[in-house]
Parts: sequence; structure tokens; C-alpha cells
Amino acid sequence: MKKQTRKKVLQYGISIVLAIVILIGFFWPLPQYIESPGSADNLKSFVSIKDHPDKRAGKFMITSVKLAQARPITYLLAKVSPYSSIESEQSVTGGQNNDTYVKMQDFYMQSAINEAKAVAVKAAHKKVTKNYLGIYVMDVQKNSRFKHLKVGDTITKVDGHHFENAFGFQKFIAKKSVGERLRVQYQHNGKLKTTTAPLIKLSSGRTGIGILLTDNVKIKTQPNVKVNPGQIGGPSGGLMFSLQIYGQLTGKNIRHGQNIAGTGTINPDGTVGEIGGIDKKIVAAKKAGATIFFAPYLKPTKAVLQLEPGHVTNYQLAKRTAKKVAPHMKVVPVSNFNQAVHYLNTHH
Repeated sequence: MKKQTRKKVLQYGISIVLAIVILIGFFWPLPQYIESPGSADNLKSFVSIKDHPDKRAGKFMITSVKLAQARPITYLLAKVSPYSSIESEQSVTGGQNNDTYVKMQDFYMQSAINEAKAVAVKAAHKKVTKNYLGIYVMDVQKNSRFKHLKVGDTITKVDGHHFENAFGFQKFIAKKSVGERLRVQYQHNGKLKTTTAPLIKLSSGRTGIGILLTDNVKIKTQPNVKVNPGQIGGPSGGLMFSLQIYGQLTGKNIRHGQNIAGTGTINPDGTVGEIGGIDKKIVAAKKAGATIFFAPYLKPTKAVLQLEPGHVTNYQLAKRTAKKVAPHMKVVPVSNFNQAVHYLNTHH
């Protein structure tokens, strides 16, 4: 009887230990994130323009990466997965809590959508008006003296001056000296506030406030273009949003029935910027059946090549990945919106 009791106690103890190990393995959060291939979503469901439906064959797809906090099991799996990477919490969130990080990604996405609207509507020869509200505060550096500024605030004036782009603000401030006091007017939760503090020396060597920023722009178009990005955040969908909007507004058959994926930020002048995780986006595009992938191409400067002798551009990494996982997918380098449209018009 005692032998059977000991056996049951031992089995019970082993079960508890296994349960604890499983719980820790699957649910214990680690201070790292796992970045892996996400999805490639049809932009028809994101963009709506009255009297301009998208009835053409094929699709434009916005690609994304999947980001999740690491657990012991997922950490080990990422170690052996060729297209998953382990990223530090600092490199992903910048030290922000989850709510602030999500808010930042939403701001980046909204900024990307606004620029995509402006570029596409202008290219389609439709009416667009752009009201530059100021600079979104995305992060405040630890050494910044402007501690009153918070993520989500909009800087509208510096020393009484308002500019029509972030470059104007940065150029004005860069002419000042480190330690010189700057008066900043900003919107916080709908209320206009003012703060004054000394400027600091940025890592670039320039004089600045010490914030991470993006543009806060209000766009009006005729006809009205509505974009709902759903749960996708960040600025990397700019190029693909602009192509979808342009295609619907013009009614031109620029896809020619093809499934076209891609990535890249879009700037006010139509230039395309590089992004992160493009190898993972190639994998996502392959799973979604894309036959063409637009990859940003920014020619590296001599200074970049000196600092990073093995520098790899977005296009190079995308092409290298496609050769392994999607040999029949055509990876197309693009530096601006017009290049992408020209390619579509000349390659059916």
C-alpha cells in the first residue's frame, strides 16, 4: 500500500514539474522580441473611393512582419528558423511601454497614409490640399531638456516660427547653438501649450531638441480617399498604398491581372525609403502568391560604405531572399513612385 502511495506521489510530483516547465516555456516573457514573416494583404479592402471601385483583376498587397515578445520556446525556435530574428526590446520599442509603442506605430502609419494620398492624387491629376500641422513627437531622448513634451504631442512653432515641413523646423534649429534656449509651442491633448528649454548636441553633431519625429499632416482630396489600415502599423506601406490609390483614381489597368506585393516608405516628393525586415516580407509575399515585389533601392553613399563595408541594400537582401524561397518572383528595385508606375505600364 505504501509502495503504491509513493508511486502516486512521485507521478503527481512529476506532473506538477512538467506543468511548470510547460508554463514557463510557453508563457514566461523574455526581454527580447521575435520578428518573423507576417502577411501580405490585399489593399482592395483597405482603400475606398466613392465612384472609383477597384474591379480590376489582380491585386496590390501590403506586406508586414510579425512581431511578438519572446518566450523560451519561441526563442529556441527562432534560433533555428532561417527567416526569424531575435531583436532586443530596446531596438524594437526604444524603451517605450507597449501602449506608447503602439501609439507610435499608429502615428507612423497615419503619416504614411497621408503622404501616399498626396502623392497618388497629385499623380492622378486630382485635387489635393495639404495642411501641415507640425511635428509629431514620437520619442523624447533621455538627454533632451524638453521634458514637458510627450509622445503624441504636435510641435506647431519654434520661437514663433511655423514651417511647412519637418526639414524647415530642423534647419531653423540647427542654426542655433548648443545650450541656447528655444521656445516651443505644441498641442497636447487638444490644448495649446508652450515650453522653453536649452538645445542639446545630437548624435549627428547638429543642434536639436532631442526628439524622434514624424510629420502631422492633414490631407483633403477630391474625390475623398478613405484608408483603413486595420491592425497594421508603421510607415513601410506608403508605396503600396499610393499605387492602390492611383490605380483606383485613374481607372487604369496598371496591374494587368498580376499579384503585386512590395514595401517602402513614401516621401512628399514621391521618393521611396528603405525599411526593415524585407527578407521576411519576401516570404510573406511568396505565401500570398505574389509574382512581383517592389523593393526600395537607395544607392549607398561612400560614407555609408566606409562605416559599413558589408552594407546590404533593401533590394539586394530582397533579391537574395527571393532567389532562395521564391525563384519565380520578380524583385523590382524602385527609388520613387513614378518608377513603379512606369514598370507596371511597360511590363504586363
